[in-house]
Amino acid sequence: MTYDEFNAFCASLPATTHVVQWGDSDVWKVGGKVFAIGGWDEGDAARFTFKVSDIAYEIRKEQPGLRPAPYLASRGMKWIQHYEEPGLTDDELRDYLRESHRIVSLGLTKKKQRELDLNQS
Repeated sequence: MTYDEFNAFCASLPATTHVVQWGDSDVWKVGGKVFAIGGWDEGDAARFTFKVSDIAYEIRKEQPGLRPAPYLASRGMKWIQHYEEPGLTDDELRDYLRESHRIVSLGLTKKKQRELDLNQS
């Protein structure tokens, strides 16, 4: 996945906002909370960072091309960074980005979720 494809996909998710911060990284938020980061580390390969469930963290943290996200995981947060091949396929990465968006949106207050029309079904 390229950064352009990453940004287009994140923009397609409900109630997202985009900022460039942390060393020119593409930071995507839902309700003001970060759910995905494109860039954000040295290296030639595209790097994508996202929040995962506890189980996904345990499964993915040792997979070739994936690692606990720098800074975030060292603070006890369950974030994974796709940093090189083989890592995830584009479809798998989209699934994890969608799930990260969901996890983060569920952490918003019920009032904020209603305002953004999230998780209302």
